[in-house]
Parts: sequence; structure tokens; C-alpha cells
Amino acid sequence: MRKLSGIFLVGLCLGAIGAVVVTARHSTAAAPQPIAVTEVVTTTSATLTPTPTPEAPATPTPTPKVDSAPVTAAALDKILREGTVSAVVFDRERAATTVSVRADRGYTSASVVKLLIALSVLDQGGPVADVQRMLARSDDDLASRFWSAYGGPAIVTRWAKKLGLTGTRPPEDSGRWGDTRITAADVVKIYQYLLDRKVNAILKALGDATERGSDGFRQYFGIPDAAGGQEWMVKQGWSCCRPTRMLHTSGVVGHFIVVVLTEHPAKVDYTTGSKRVTDIVSALLR
Repeated sequence: MRKLSGIFLVGLCLGAIGAVVVTARHSTAAAPQPIAVTEVVTTTSATLTPTPTPEAPATPTPTPKVDSAPVTAAALDKILREGTVSAVVFDRERAATTVSVRADRGYTSASVVKLLIALSVLDQGGPVADVQRMLARSDDDLASRFWSAYGGPAIVTRWAKKLGLTGTRPPEDSGRWGDTRITAADVVKIYQYLLDRKVNAILKALGDATERGSDGFRQYFGIPDAAGGQEWMVKQGWSCCRPTRMLHTSGVVGHFIVVVLTEHPAKVDYTTGSKRVTDIVSALLR
């Protein structure tokens, strides 16, 4: 595990050395590199159909700041400019939430709900390789097949009850898994479960996330682009436009769980929105 580049946390002395809590798959490169996945996806789903994005501009490695002010909603709103942002950072070493901005505000999940779909498939003895491909490449076709075969909306209600997800709800349209309602606080609880239970089939897939999803969308915005060579695991989400644009980044950086959920006006394109989400994560990773 590399030394963490000064994660910004309320009350945490800068310069602490991150302990090894989980073994993520990405580590020393200055910029995130795609990890090869042996399975080949031959179909994509129309469940969520965003337009593929151009390459995102490079983001500099976050620099530690001395005497930094606490992260506030106003500070994150200034970065986002338009729309709404929620963010939670949880320090697993201290068992403490160090950043919490609109933690209980609801968003449509886009592909973040694939974490619950994956848990259901594995819990019922489904195909591990396909689950990992669904997560690493954010494969919508596989997600739709699993959603239909393993319970649909009941997937969400079951895991919400099991994990104590108080703000998570199944979609109103039972066939649209990407319209599941989530909160940043609840997504942190999902990662806590995955890490505490060592659900390695899922954790490995999150560490092997490819730069482009199965639909061609560049999914290294947010945590990967902002990590600056630190080890990470992620599950991203993107969707548009019913009527707004969603861009979510969630995952693990060192021993921190980081979740940023954002909702943008439809006029904000994916490239612009992705850059703003990356800038928000950069503000958290200081």
C-alpha cells in the first residue's frame, strides 16, 4: 500500500500513514490505467443509454494542505456550480465519518445499484465471472438479466432491510433498476458490508474496473482520476435524463470509503459534469 496523499479529514492530523485495510487492484501509476478483463462483452443494454464521453482532462495529484478548513456543503456546491451534491467519507481505521454533506439526500442510483444486484446473485449461487464482468465493465445487459432472474425490486427491499439502508428504495417502474433510490449514507453501509464480510468476488471486480464501460462511457471520473496513484476500488454510476443527469462515484481509497453522488441539470454535458465530480473528490482527497 502506498502512503496516502494526505486525505482531507475533519480533525485528522495531516501526514498520517494509511494502514492496509483492503488490497485494491490499482496502485502506483500516476494516472489510472485500464485493467484487462478476460471476459468479452458482446451486447449492451438499453436500460441506461448515455452518450459516450470524450476523454476527461488530466487531474493533478492532490497536494496536502496545512490548516485546511472543514469540507462544507457550500464549498462543494461552489465546485459543482449547478445541481446538487452529497458526499460522505468514512475512515475505517477510526470507525468514524469524517465528511458528511447531505448524506441522506436521495438520488436515482444509475449503476451503483449493481452492488446490490451482485450481492443477490452471489448469495443465490449465481455465476461469479458474470457478476465480476457486470461490475468491472458496468455491463447493463448483464444487470438487466440478473435483475429479472434474481428478484427485481425485491433485491433492493431485501438488502435494504438486511443492511439497514434507511433511504434506499426500489424503483417505481419495476423494470428500471437504474431508478432505484439511494443515499450517500446508505452506499457507505454497502461498502462497509463488503469490506467487513470480505466479499472478495465483488471487491476484486471493483478494483479491476475498466476505464470504459461496456457502453463506451469513460468511468474513471471522480475517484480514479482524483486518486493520484493511490490504490482504489470503485463502482460508478451515470444516467440521463429523467429529467436530470446523474454522475456518481463511490468506492475505497486506502482505508477510506468515499461516496459522492451528484445530480446535474440536463444542459450540463457528461464531460463537464465528470470534471466537476473529479474536482469534488480532489477536494476530499487532501
